[in-house]
Amino acid sequence: MDIVAAVFIENIELRPAPGPSTRIDLTGVHFSMAAPSPAPVTVEPHLVVLVRCAPDEVGTGALETVYERDGEQIARNVQPLTVEPGKFAYRLVKAELEFDDYGTVEAKVRIDLGTVVTVPFTLLAPVEA
Repeated sequence: MDIVAAVFIENIELRPAPGPSTRIDLTGVHFSMAAPSPAPVTVEPHLVVLVRCAPDEVGTGALETVYERDGEQIARNVQPLTVEPGKFAYRLVKAELEFDDYGTVEAKVRIDLGTVVTVPFTLLAPVEA
């Protein structure tokens, strides 16, 4: 199986299309956000991982996401992954990320022990009203 894309989002919707086919509407794709309040603060960004399984593959594995700050692991999520051979799927990965100060965390995503896809997430200072 392969990771096709991994991005932080606000919302995901699936809708049918002729074929039969499915459309995946991702809204609010982002790689940074203003903190909801001054640091220290905890945020829960939603990471969506799009995966494909080749027709000749088994279609089972484990999706691992390790969140790192300055090379140190601060959170980890592992979940089973089943994708029908020849098809696509997605998984939502949620984590509570604690920020003592503003900065960047990297989500390192992989299937089993495969290639790592790195997705940065930067927390910015709150926006003053």
